[in-house]
Amino acid sequence: MAKSTLRAMVGTPQTKIGTFLFEFTTPGIGQILKAAGAEYAVLDMEHTGFSFDTVRSVVRYLQAADLPSIVRVPSQSRHHISRALDTGADGVMVPIVSSVEQAKAVLDAAKYWPDGTRGVALGLAHERFAMRSEPLVPRFAEQNARTAIILQVEDPRGASAADEIASMPGVDMLWLGHNDLSVALGEPGAFDHPDFVQAEQATIAAAKKHGKSAGRLAVDARQGAEFVRLGYDFVSIAGDVWLLQQAFAAGVETVRRG
Repeated sequence: MAKSTLRAMVGTPQTKIGTFLFEFTTPGIGQILKAAGAEYAVLDMEHTGFSFDTVRSVVRYLQAADLPSIVRVPSQSRHHISRALDTGADGVMVPIVSSVEQAKAVLDAAKYWPDGTRGVALGLAHERFAMRSEPLVPRFAEQNARTAIILQVEDPRGASAADEIASMPGVDMLWLGHNDLSVALGEPGAFDHPDFVQAEQATIAAAKKHGKSAGRLAVDARQGAEFVRLGYDFVSIAGDVWLLQQAFAAGVETVRRG
């Protein structure tokens, strides 16, 4: 069975660069991104309306390119978390995790016994449809070890609890939801506001302290480089829609200038 490299990347000092998929889910998307140097891709269900049928297909496309896949689910629902992982995704990103109790519930839904109570259905996509006769316990351990759990810090409560959440076994990464965090702080889009900066620094420090990763979405490559300097080790260079728009707009400008 092919092994995911996503968990192996978590907590390492090297910068990991990927992007979000909000619109383009064609069969070649994984190989296109891989050829460009991407190290992971996040398929977004929270803001797109993508169905699980779409997720199943895109995860296969990313597997074909040997590109680790993360699915951002639309809620903390147990149903959403376990189904995303059953498609074979290497990791799951869960929005607005604001407390240790919520983090525990996510882990419970995502991990098999004895680390959680994820429903058992083996031999399917997350095991690459392999016909296997091993006992259940080592297969549970294999899946628990390969699945990355990424929790989004998107409000002041989450930032305040970041250290305790990051200390939990099974939590692999804290991902800053910058827009929602700024709104929750009452300063929409004020990413240089002292309260935002404090929450961001607390999140990054918590991840580093406990050997976990910290991630954030950048609007472009220049901002992504700034985030690396701040201490993030997972950086998403925008998303598919914006990358196409940015490249085309730059091309139009170049041609207009002659």
